[in-house]
Amino acid sequence: MKIDVLSLFPEMFDGVLHSSIMKKAQENEAVSFRVTDFREHSGNKHHKVDDYPYGGGAGMVLKAEPLFAAVESLALEESKKPRVILMCPQGERFTQQKAEELAAEEHLVFLCGHYEGYDERIREHLVTDELSLGDFVLTGGEIASMAIIDSVVRLLPNVLGNSDSPVHDSFSTGLLEHPQYTRPADFRGMKVPDILLSGNHGEIEKWRQEQSLKRTFERRKDLLENAPLTEHQQKLLKSLKSKEKS
Repeated sequence: MKIDVLSLFPEMFDGVLHSSIMKKAQENEAVSFRVTDFREHSGNKHHKVDDYPYGGGAGMVLKAEPLFAAVESLALEESKKPRVILMCPQGERFTQQKAEELAAEEHLVFLCGHYEGYDERIREHLVTDELSLGDFVLTGGEIASMAIIDSVVRLLPNVLGNSDSPVHDSFSTGLLEHPQYTRPADFRGMKVPDILLSGNHGEIEKWRQEQSLKRTFERRKDLLENAPLTEHQQKLLKSLKSKEKS
């Protein structure tokens, strides 16, 4: 996968893209990163990329010309257009399912804006996706794009040490992940559940599914509306709802 980031502050990405899993992903040739200051495509000697909004109002608006030129320069040699992602608080809420969808792409381009907003023609004619991390506003799109890039790249083949790891992540199954424990089995009187020490893998998997459902019910009931539940989980959910009412 190729990932391009268009930002006014490319130095913000130095540590994130060259550490931990992102560094390993590049070493394993699973992904390549390129961060471009789109002031280079401003088309004017002052490298100006923003202007006052028509009709008046507070703040400055990013101009269409530099972002169109920057994206077009990235895709000139490609027959297939890249997925162009606009980081914006008005965008679709980012989810694990969206991360899985993007992980299947060959080329992603992230647009990170600042100021008051974007010229609307960028939304209408340049981008393929508008994404948001949640119902809050950041100074710019850089931090949000870093989070999304991390969540996508870790899903690529040969990135994580264990290929099963992302399969059991919270949200990948539609539910939150089950509790995890490691050695020692008894820490200050706090003991690991006996079932995890039993060696009975069938019962352990059943326990994990039950705990995953229970945790989701307690913390994120909204996820259960569309979660694909087994017959056993459906019975357990009915029992949890009954106990909550009593």
